[in-house]
Amino acid sequence: MIKIAVDAMGGDFLCDTTVKGSMQAIQEFKDIEITLYGDEEKIKPLLTNSERIKVVHTPKYVDMGEHDPVSYIRHNPDASLCMALKAGREKEVDAVVSAGPTQCVIVGAHLIVRKLKQMRRVALCPIIPSVDGRGRLMLDVGANIELRPEHILDLAVFATTVSHEILGVDKPKVGLLNIGTEKGKGRQVDQETYDLLEQSSEISFYGNVETKEILTSECDIFITDGFTGNMVMKTMEGTAKAMGKMLEEEIKSSFGGILGYLFMKKNLKRFKKRMDASEIGGAMIVGIPVPVIKAHGSSDAYAFKNAIRQARSMVEKDLINKVVSALPKKENA
Repeated sequence: MIKIAVDAMGGDFLCDTTVKGSMQAIQEFKDIEITLYGDEEKIKPLLTNSERIKVVHTPKYVDMGEHDPVSYIRHNPDASLCMALKAGREKEVDAVVSAGPTQCVIVGAHLIVRKLKQMRRVALCPIIPSVDGRGRLMLDVGANIELRPEHILDLAVFATTVSHEILGVDKPKVGLLNIGTEKGKGRQVDQETYDLLEQSSEISFYGNVETKEILTSECDIFITDGFTGNMVMKTMEGTAKAMGKMLEEEIKSSFGGILGYLFMKKNLKRFKKRMDASEIGGAMIVGIPVPVIKAHGSSDAYAFKNAIRQARSMVEKDLINKVVSALPKKENA
């Protein structure tokens, strides 16, 4: 059995979506056991059965507006997120899933689970949409404001293994996000990173990639610092929502549009699904020895179920051990 810890109180809707999503996961995947960390009085009324699921009670949880993640994680070991992460560190579970505040999940993973000794940084890595429907990895999208070239190489090696094992890509191509495709573009750190990635025998380096090419590029992995990655990701999310709203307004603006919608209803649903983050589940915390998935704070039950599916897949593929084998050995990581 694959054992998964769930921060049942994490996210905008607390246990209302996390418990329902866990119930869906238990029903769909017969090889998982889930431990829910949270307020038992609020969780139990939402449980539809007790098969392969248990509750560890704690009334304390991280508020989505928490402004001091480091202090909170250090001083609240009995919070639901911290308890779930500790279970991962102690090998009581195989993976952890939370929809709690992003920085708290990242800080918690770093302080409680601790990073792999072969890694110099942890990072946040979502699977983003692509025109071919296969999805791509992008990292870092928020864990580190700045990264040195050697940090980015570590993350590229880690992501290469993830792309191969989780997305089924034979030889993943790594692209460095930059303001131009030519070598020599960007800041000094970008130029130094380009040289290091180009010289590496551990990855297949594609070169620089402009952000306008993300959805259509043949690259499988987009690598950058957390500040840039976060802005790119949120721009993509915002653009997708705005395009959907504009399309809806145009359809409703005329009888012909409404008539056309009736004929294209299935096509439009498929289009929405290809751009819908809930189909993916969440972003993985890269660089730690336990699979930790950060689901979106506004996840519904279906999206949270998919985050659990994502964690299950990482354990099933023995991803962490394969990453450790691929990473170069370091004396002082």
